[in-house]
Amino acid sequence: MSIYPTKLVEIVEMLSTLSEQDRIEMLLDFSSKYIEVPVEIAKPPYPEKNKAPFCESNAYVWSNLDPEGKIRFHFAVENPQGLSARALTVILSNTLAGESPEAIINIPSNIITNIFSENLSIRKHLGLTGILQRVQAEAKKYLKE
Repeated sequence: MSIYPTKLVEIVEMLSTLSEQDRIEMLLDFSSKYIEVPVEIAKPPYPEKNKAPFCESNAYVWSNLDPEGKIRFHFAVENPQGLSARALTVILSNTLAGESPEAIINIPSNIITNIFSENLSIRKHLGLTGILQRVQAEAKKYLKE
């Protein structure tokens, strides 16, 4: 897990120690902390270019640099029942803020299984992986040439 950013490792390790029921409750807690993208970043209808591929919850991803020049991510999840998508966006927002573009781009897709367990349906796994892919595409914008 050393290939993951430190804060992300901490979340994954914490989740891995929990029973399946406790993991679900923790993920529901994360989803309850979801904050919609600020209107100064984006307003509906959201552009297709920011949409996460395969995500049935209609998740969108934006990024910007904070005053210190660190990457910050912003998300919209249009489906109010998209609890897994919302949980993932909260986790990614909290753990990837300030990380280097390279660290974000190099996160392997198996992080989705490590966070949510192997019991995800194929469709849900694809959608959550799509959110990670959009985050990584956003991070690529900040690579130094």
